[in-house]
Amino acid sequence: MKYWKLAIALLILTLMLVACGSNEDSNSEGADEATASEENANETAEEGSSGAYPMTITPTVTKSEGRDGTAYSFEEVEFEKMPEKIVVFDYGMLDTLDALGVDGIVGVAKGSTLPSHLEEYASDEYTNIGTLKEPLLEDIAALEPDVIFISGRQSAFYDQLKEITPNVVFVGTDQNNYWNTFLDSVDIAAKMFDKEAEAEEHLAKFDSALEEINTLAGNYETSLVTMYNEGKLSGFASNSRFGYIYDEYGFKPVTEDIESSSHGSNFGFEAILEFDPQVLFVIDRTAAINGESNIEKDMENDIIQQTEAYKNEHIIYLDGALWYLSGGGLQSELAKIEEIINELGQ
Repeated sequence: MKYWKLAIALLILTLMLVACGSNEDSNSEGADEATASEENANETAEEGSSGAYPMTITPTVTKSEGRDGTAYSFEEVEFEKMPEKIVVFDYGMLDTLDALGVDGIVGVAKGSTLPSHLEEYASDEYTNIGTLKEPLLEDIAALEPDVIFISGRQSAFYDQLKEITPNVVFVGTDQNNYWNTFLDSVDIAAKMFDKEAEAEEHLAKFDSALEEINTLAGNYETSLVTMYNEGKLSGFASNSRFGYIYDEYGFKPVTEDIESSSHGSNFGFEAILEFDPQVLFVIDRTAAINGESNIEKDMENDIIQQTEAYKNEHIIYLDGALWYLSGGGLQSELAKIEEIINELGQ
């Protein structure tokens, strides 16, 4: 009888040991599966397919009007994953992508004058996709881009570019809401390419720069923003493409009675003398387009020499390529502020 009891006890013990081993194997397999799942998730994130995608991108401007009165509309774009091949027309977006360290740029509008701080994109590493006003559609199609960034100068080609890829994003600024649409374009780049921390770091530099230029602007009662184009002048009020000099930088406009347009209203030398601003800003469009100009010779004539701005050496000649072609980028917008501080704060 004792032997039977001993046998039964041994049998029970054996069954218990087998069960424990089975549980351990099961737990081990579960742990292995969890580890593998976590590793796969990490690999997916590293490949750029983060939880941020799919992502819907809203253009900085949904509607605009061309110089000929043609109306254009721009749509939201749905991205399933982060773009790997990028074509950029807008120099402001190119500037921002460069500042954020975004890889994958394959095509740039090299047919127009590249700003000096973006001259590296003139190299053969990047395909020329035309000028800012005349895209090379076949060359762009050959690149098979995942996204094309455009702004106002390419509006007329929006539908044709969408035939190459539906992922055409308008990132240009709105002259009536310049500063906010600039910030919107930075936000688009930061979110699309997982560069939000880098964008915040760059934008933090604007706080002190804007504070400094507003303090400087407070020293003057009147100012006027003009643009020089082959001997002719245009004037800009606060509701214009350069109105942020007044609205964001803090300079006081000598007049608001200026017609709003992308190229300003005609503004003769006599009108400048009549308004006689303490500070006269002159954007050199001629140099931006042609590479050279006679701006100082044309501007500092007998009429302008009678103005307070001339007498006090407060005519500020602004870099044409920077102000006319490449605005709206993280680097260019900061450089604009610094240029005025350096020129006027001497």
